[in-house]
Amino acid sequence: MKRLAFVVLLIMSLDVLAQTELAPGNHQVIGDEVIASGSISGEIKTSDGLPAVFVTVYLKENNKATVTDDKGYFSIKNLKHGTYTLEISMIGLKPQNRIIDVKKEQSASVIITLVEDEKQLTEVIITSGRRLNNKPVSIGKLDVNPMDLPQSVTVVGQGLIRDQQAQKLSDVVKNVNGVYVTTTRGNVQESFGARGYAFGNYNLFKNGSRINSGSLPEMSSIERVEVLKGNSAILFGQVAPGGILNMVTKQPKFNFGGEVSMRAGSYDLYKPSFDIYGPASSSVAYRVNGTYETAGSFRDMVSSKKYYVNPSLLFKLGNKTELIAEGDYLYNEFTPDFGIGTLDGIKIPDVPRSRFMGTAWQYNKINQGTGSVTVKHQFNDVWKINSTLSYQYYHRDYYGVERVQADSIGDWVRPLGKILTTENYYTGQVNLIGKLNTGLAQHNLLVGSDGERYFTSTNTFSFPVVTGLPSSSYDKINILNPGKYKQRTDIPTATRQWQIDAPINRFGLYAQDLLKLSEKFNVLAGLRWSYVETMALDSFNHTTNTIKTGVTKTDQAFSPRFGIVYKPFNTTSFFTSYSNSFVVNSASRDINGEPLEPSIIDQYELGVKNEFFNGKLSANLTAYRIKNNNLAQTAPFLKDGTPNTNSTIKQLAGETTSDGFEVDLATHPVKGLEITAGYSYNYIRFTKTDTSAGSFKTGERLVNNPLHTANGTVFYTFAKGVLDGLKTGVTVAYVGDRFAGWNTDVVKKTNAAGQIIGPLTYRSRIFPVKGYTTIDLSAGYTYKKVSVIAKVSNLTNTLNYYVHENYSVNPIPPTQLVATLAYKF
Repeated sequence: MKRLAFVVLLIMSLDVLAQTELAPGNHQVIGDEVIASGSISGEIKTSDGLPAVFVTVYLKENNKATVTDDKGYFSIKNLKHGTYTLEISMIGLKPQNRIIDVKKEQSASVIITLVEDEKQLTEVIITSGRRLNNKPVSIGKLDVNPMDLPQSVTVVGQGLIRDQQAQKLSDVVKNVNGVYVTTTRGNVQESFGARGYAFGNYNLFKNGSRINSGSLPEMSSIERVEVLKGNSAILFGQVAPGGILNMVTKQPKFNFGGEVSMRAGSYDLYKPSFDIYGPASSSVAYRVNGTYETAGSFRDMVSSKKYYVNPSLLFKLGNKTELIAEGDYLYNEFTPDFGIGTLDGIKIPDVPRSRFMGTAWQYNKINQGTGSVTVKHQFNDVWKINSTLSYQYYHRDYYGVERVQADSIGDWVRPLGKILTTENYYTGQVNLIGKLNTGLAQHNLLVGSDGERYFTSTNTFSFPVVTGLPSSSYDKINILNPGKYKQRTDIPTATRQWQIDAPINRFGLYAQDLLKLSEKFNVLAGLRWSYVETMALDSFNHTTNTIKTGVTKTDQAFSPRFGIVYKPFNTTSFFTSYSNSFVVNSASRDINGEPLEPSIIDQYELGVKNEFFNGKLSANLTAYRIKNNNLAQTAPFLKDGTPNTNSTIKQLAGETTSDGFEVDLATHPVKGLEITAGYSYNYIRFTKTDTSAGSFKTGERLVNNPLHTANGTVFYTFAKGVLDGLKTGVTVAYVGDRFAGWNTDVVKKTNAAGQIIGPLTYRSRIFPVKGYTTIDLSAGYTYKKVSVIAKVSNLTNTLNYYVHENYSVNPIPPTQLVATLAYKF
């Protein structure tokens, strides 16, 4: 009833909001003095009549600037009456000037047409250097100038994704300072972390809707990747505090064009792709892109194949309303690979990089489909509304040997594992956005609600017993000497036992206001109310036809957010912020089968953003502290003391604190030269734990989090002479020393009666992993409609590992070559 009442109230309010207009000539009265509050607003189009997006609009007289939104609109407010010079520019375009007269208590409106058409402008956006602080991100739900936002923002555009020929999301993330790959468990997915905390399954988004992180996203359809670092729980609810990552797919266009390409590379990589867009009518545009990929691997017996398609339609439903319908489908089949494992759980073995420890028959098959409908409506100059409904289907069928944990001499009993999981995920959100003036302040107001429904069905399996080996075992091998034992080749029968259905419902209401109190001060304040219902788990046994029903658990909390921005100059902003959130752990159970309590998170952040030399140099510095009162981690052992292989069985590990800072730089000192660089420091450790068995050691750093990371790219485009059309670049990424395995925990000794004897002691299960640096070289040449790009990755053939706990140790790829031939039409 609360949800229904809110929806009805929101709908009733829309008619009132639709009548709200900014009176021409808004003004402020102080005593008997009237201060003029004029403005300049307008629309910038390309020569073919399409919106010119993300173009800089600059007032020379008072050094004010803004950027056009995704409709080509801009607005500069709080102007005294007088004459202004409006400069419209973008790197790579010739600036255009327009003289505008602003009168008292009036708004000047202009329509400006660029010389370039939409295709030329798109090419400039793709190839030109981008500043750090000049492009709003759609994941923030508001069109906010990053200089006005008390939060760190990073955008990796399609140009860089293309130049680097990104195959995986990790190839893109290496450009985001402070975000890093934590693990690649079984080489079936990539897990990321930031500021000491794992992104988990709830911090990855596509077009603003959550996606399952259990698959490797296809990058050929991605227009850009947006990262909001820090706590964004007020906007999205149940998210880890490290950051939010949103992938934005390519959108339909009203001019015809496209591209076909062929990519080939080391280890039998072949990848044909296509991308076609254009108008279906004067009010409908389309786009469809897709790819097929087949590849081998530097790992013996490992291969993969993939099919992907991404269609979308854009409907112009009048001048103020548009509807976007989009979807994609991914089928990915590949060999699960747990790498080279460990000896005694604490030592990485010295074996060839290519040695595969699995079987020839093991497989992992993923079917994933998404669909969404987004409606955007502009009521007037003040109010607009966006609403999205989306659906995701995820199905995983996996079978193989796993968890490479050998003894000190390399003997390993290979355990069997099978996963059959289906997930249906429904989500909806409504966001009402208003830009208005009241009294002394300008408001950028967001009021919204979102709802989610997860329904996950998982299965457990039993396997034939092998004489002389533990249950669920396949055979025994030696990872140091593969010829020591004869290996099995047959495929054991897996018998389904329990099917577990887990429904989860989430609902949230939120409001946020970015108040511009003056030219120098902004205040951001917001509040979210979240309600999470983890319904009773229904378990059905297929062998005995018995049913078990669990207990429904509900959690709810308020999450506040507050920030201040001080801008002594238009090119410099200092900010500080505080946010509080909670993460529900109700999808997990402890070793006794009981639900876990939520984790409460406090985050403090401060920083400075700078634009120097008319935007030729961007320099940002951010520092933070994040406290999690009780971090949930996978329990290492079950109640009977046997190793835990179920990632949903967790324990509350105690308080963790993450301190750190990040430095980001971007510059384009001369035409054609683009340089970006970043460095981050993070120190996350346990700061308050108890002494019960299984608790962790206070003061110890958490595993999988490097103390230092750094990144840098340099690209240069030749524009004259015989080298015209040539672009070269280098990408460097550094991941510092980190710990792997399991964090040190408390153990206890007991007698036959179960009584504790002797003092509690710590058990060390942690081991260090050295830092490493990779270097990639890129070169591309474009002649008219044909382009070719080549890349040599890991130039120095550096050897290092992604480590998940102590059983999935995957070597990073060696030196490889990849090249793409493309034709634009």
